[in-house]
Amino acid sequence: MKSVELFAGAGGLAMGISLAGFESLAVVEWDKWACDTIRENQRRGYPVVQDWPLWEGDVRNFDWASIPVGIELLAGGPPCQPFSMGGKHKAFGDKRDMFPSAVEIVRTLQPKSFIFENVKGLTRSSFANYYQYILLQLEFPEITRKSRETWTDHLRRLQEEKTSGTLHLNGLTYNVVPTLVNAADYGIPQKRERVFIVGFRSDLGAEWSFPRPTHSCDGLLHSQWVTDEYWEKHRVSKSKRPKAPEKVVGRIKKIRGMSLPLKGHAWRTVRDALIDLPDPRKGAGAFHNHNFQDGARTYQGHTGSPLDLPAKTLKAGDHGVPGGENMMVMENGAVRYFSVRESARLQTFPDGYVFHGSWTETMRQLGNAVPVALARRVAASVAESLVEVEMRKIGSLRKRNAA
Repeated sequence: MKSVELFAGAGGLAMGISLAGFESLAVVEWDKWACDTIRENQRRGYPVVQDWPLWEGDVRNFDWASIPVGIELLAGGPPCQPFSMGGKHKAFGDKRDMFPSAVEIVRTLQPKSFIFENVKGLTRSSFANYYQYILLQLEFPEITRKSRETWTDHLRRLQEEKTSGTLHLNGLTYNVVPTLVNAADYGIPQKRERVFIVGFRSDLGAEWSFPRPTHSCDGLLHSQWVTDEYWEKHRVSKSKRPKAPEKVVGRIKKIRGMSLPLKGHAWRTVRDALIDLPDPRKGAGAFHNHNFQDGARTYQGHTGSPLDLPAKTLKAGDHGVPGGENMMVMENGAVRYFSVRESARLQTFPDGYVFHGSWTETMRQLGNAVPVALARRVAASVAESLVEVEMRKIGSLRKRNAA
């Protein structure tokens, strides 16, 4: 199955898609530092990315005629700054809003499916109409905006198409499913809430739903405060174990009283993710990008990630790293910055994948990335549905031939 990745960044989403079995025909990214990271791993012969056809530049300038129409998957994470909680919140008024370009590429390539990822801020009430506008454009990519037509007038035309009942039967349409996801629920050691917008071309008749969560907060509480399995695994003596946070004591009591076993696995924590990494203050050891970065400090609203919970969402800011989300709170209560390798672990990049650039630059790449393991899970579910579509098609042909 063939794929194309837009706004690829350092390669988190594209890597997950490759690991799910797709062959990339183009990996497009405009940022030089992110492209240098991919090129460095290609130079080193890293197997997953070695054969990626990387193209550095604006997606609007790529020769899309070079890509066959009807590829299996188009994917990407359009720049999130227009919708980010920490951004300027301009949405459609922000020149970095690349959803219009994404829709145009969908219209050009007519992929069988697409996956677009963005920040939770896209779903906030102040963006409600524009969020609906994005979804309707992806559903009806051939109903394009007219010259001098405002986006709100275009939205009305799309709404009329949606409610008309005709569903644009003779044109290109998609069944679009948006889902707000917490990455921690899928085994990512990070509380990272993101929107995934997944679509299948309507003519395929694909049957798909977002993958079920595999991990839970209740599972972690059970492991920590009911069975002690968590502390025993990490060899934390009883004298060094923290007290259960007051706000979860009631929930722990309920979990103790449950007669049925909990479904799924425990959330993965910072301690889980970094279990075999040396303290960067004592040297990097054999690990790439594991250098100590000094200067971490706390103040009101600027605190780090506790060791025994999934990390806070790693972020990338306009003016470097907004430290609070990119620090860890150590056992003695002091804080330090995550190293680049530790941050890569929290984003589930493999240890053999190296990052190019300064600490601030590489942390920006990581803050913008899609966790590799989550990308793989979503892409694999899409691949499974596409295979089912093909199997049904083959079965129908066999029945007709037999008749």
